[in-house]
Amino acid sequence: MINLDPDFTPLGENNAISYKSFLFAGGEPHIKIADDFDKDAPVTITQRINSFHDLGLICITVDALKRMGVKEIHLYIPYFPAARQDRVMIPGEPLSVKVYADIINALALASVTVFDPHSEVTPALLNNCVTISNHEFIRQVIAKIGSEVKLISPDGGALKKIYKVSEFLGGAEVVECSKSRDVKTGKLSGFKVYAEDLSGADCLIVDDICDGGGTFNGLAEALQAKNAGKLYLAISHGIFSKGFDDLSKYFEQIFTTDSIKSVEHAGVTQIKLQDLGQNQ
Repeated sequence: MINLDPDFTPLGENNAISYKSFLFAGGEPHIKIADDFDKDAPVTITQRINSFHDLGLICITVDALKRMGVKEIHLYIPYFPAARQDRVMIPGEPLSVKVYADIINALALASVTVFDPHSEVTPALLNNCVTISNHEFIRQVIAKIGSEVKLISPDGGALKKIYKVSEFLGGAEVVECSKSRDVKTGKLSGFKVYAEDLSGADCLIVDDICDGGGTFNGLAEALQAKNAGKLYLAISHGIFSKGFDDLSKYFEQIFTTDSIKSVEHAGVTQIKLQDLGQNQ
């Protein structure tokens, strides 16, 4: 395998192929792969995509491997870029998830593995897509919490997945919630919790992506108004673009994976994808 992010080894470090990568002065990525591996064996590329540079490095790596004679190439990218832009909300916007999918599909890969995709659109657009659910991640989160919690679905988009998590866990109680979003400005409002009284029960909000955290701060206030106990947050893909100051006011602990980046913060517990297994 080739781990293009040396700090990210979700499938382990055994059989890693050596390489050197750098940027040309114009900003173009470049790679030189060592020639001391079995070209007849399948090769898996792992990468965390945070920019077009990261995607570009994947593209040139695939090209280099094919020119070396490798016939079977797999890709492991846990966070699929632009997965939230899976529909055109207003005229003038792109369908960004399809743009990324088309680029990756053009590489003609044997498989593309994605962890907890935002919606069914990503695997529908990607050729030979393999998805890993968040089930084992949430199981480990609850084990670390060490007490019974209610599973909180932040909005309608998360409902289908959270009920599958509940089934996996043996029937954990789910509390449904909703919010409103202005599609032109992105402003959130109207947080609702569809439970009369949570009676001091501890609650775990489960979602796939945390960017600025506005959804979870607003929902936390709505849960507190319904007499929730301790609040916890489990996020598969932690962007945390606005840091943790506001989130830490509401949540006892935030749980995430290393799918996007490594996080070091007292209020965050990061579970490595390497420790979740790959056959969920």
